[in-house]
Amino acid sequence: MTTSATLIALAVLALAGGLLYYIFRDEPMGPLPEFRKQWRRLLRKEVTFYSTLSRADKKRFQERMRYFFQRVTITGIDTEVTELDRVLVAASGLIPTFGFEQWNQYPKLREVLLYANTFNRDTFATEGAGRDVAGMVGGGYMNGKLLLSQQALRRGFANPGRDNTGIHEFTHLLDKADGETDGIPDYFLEHQYLIPWVEMMRGEMEAIQRGDSDIDDYGATNKAEFFAVAAEYFFNRPAAFASKHPELFALMERIFHQDLDGDGGVGTVAQQDPVANI
Repeated sequence: MTTSATLIALAVLALAGGLLYYIFRDEPMGPLPEFRKQWRRLLRKEVTFYSTLSRADKKRFQERMRYFFQRVTITGIDTEVTELDRVLVAASGLIPTFGFEQWNQYPKLREVLLYANTFNRDTFATEGAGRDVAGMVGGGYMNGKLLLSQQALRRGFANPGRDNTGIHEFTHLLDKADGETDGIPDYFLEHQYLIPWVEMMRGEMEAIQRGDSDIDDYGATNKAEFFAVAAEYFFNRPAAFASKHPELFALMERIFHQDLDGDGGVGTVAQQDPVANI
């Protein structure tokens, strides 16, 4: 390698290192808030995921909530942000990351904007035509923000169905951790499982298009939306998901590093690995 080529390679490495430092560096935060008793009552009543945790894991969830509120501001847009809303926003972010040793996998998220209802994707208007968005990850001048419909947020936790807008949007943020929102979470999934994951996504998206899947139709939009839609179902109704989609369920346990069916293993269903022979 010539001297000039070596210098260019070093410059590229330095730039890449600087970019990673910028993305994941610690930034000065405000004081760590005390955990409020009201938050615990709301978690018990409104968040099924929390209510199924062991006592030790509930304590860990509470502690992570304090750090979430230290970093993330929740701002109402023409609506009042209640303590219930704050708890549900935090739960939406903590549930997908609860299996990671370090909870903060949203290094650039600083604010969640809470709209009373759906809004316009381009203008963010809350009145008039084109208000069909319940949540989105901000980009451009909205970078570092996540936008949610208050009504959709609450509905996702109140109903025991497969939909949860808060978890959906935070899953997009996790997907983006490797630089691309493409439904392929290679930042979290072991390399040998990436091809099975891509193939299963493709097959299930085709099944959705044929009407042969109980996964929401929106999951057929693209791979990124499939991942987020499947995550809603995975966390809201894990038993049903494991029964109907055991291979997908096993891989999603590996992605999120969580034993959601309580069989004693991550990546297993009824103590068997349904992906092992694929």
